[in-house]
Amino acid sequence: MNYKIVADSSSNVFELSGVDYAHVPLKILNQGVEYVDVPGLDVFGMLDAMKASREGSSTSCPNVYEWKEAFGDAEGIFAVTITSNLSGSCAAARTAAEDYMEEHPGRRVSVIDTLSVGPEAHLVLDKLAELMAQGLEFDEIDRQVREYLQTTRLCFSLESIENLARNGRCSMAVAKLVGVMGIRIVGRASDEGTLQQLHKCRGEKKALAAVFDEMKSRGYCGGKVWIDHCLNLNAAMALKDLIRSEFPGSVVKVGTCMGLCSYYAEHGGLLIGYEGA
Repeated sequence: MNYKIVADSSSNVFELSGVDYAHVPLKILNQGVEYVDVPGLDVFGMLDAMKASREGSSTSCPNVYEWKEAFGDAEGIFAVTITSNLSGSCAAARTAAEDYMEEHPGRRVSVIDTLSVGPEAHLVLDKLAELMAQGLEFDEIDRQVREYLQTTRLCFSLESIENLARNGRCSMAVAKLVGVMGIRIVGRASDEGTLQQLHKCRGEKKALAAVFDEMKSRGYCGGKVWIDHCLNLNAAMALKDLIRSEFPGSVVKVGTCMGLCSYYAEHGGLLIGYEGA
């Protein structure tokens, strides 16, 4: 059986070495302009335009046709999606999977709702590639990756939450406080796949310390970490150094937020996926 991995662009992964891989883009809409989450998107320009706008913005997920097109001609497909509690991408992928298997009897599609976004999805994609390289059967890959997903976590540090507030994800009153006097929001993805605010920290150093404490409180003890930043490489590297100062043998990788994740993380935000307990 030839395998393929397909993920929506919330994973921030446009290439995955060693496997047949494709991504389907989400879209961000602002003042009649559609920003498609593909390589080459001007993230800084998009965020700058949104900050200057007084109108609301929105996002749209890949449709069923886009998912099916990305499946291609593979016999065994793993579709990895943003949390179903933030987007309709997972529902579209499931419908596409049903249609695909009906049209191609004997082929298999597993849709994996990460209940998360960004770098936690990246961990799942890396795990799928690792399991495929071992030559495992489809059902065994599916079982092991779902077990692995029970051990991964996501936390975040945000300098602005205006876009979250505009989309009803948090209070506008709280959003107005963030960024004032250097206040940052530290939170995590809940077990239900929603974004949960935990701390309001004054200053980046305190926010990074709170992120690291949150990671350890949820079982982090030196496993793999992906840090995706939105135009804030210095903070990402500072967090990497903080983690490795206590866990020298840990594998900590740094990447960048693409369109959808930048829309939610906004300028200066960090998203951290890690292996917990």
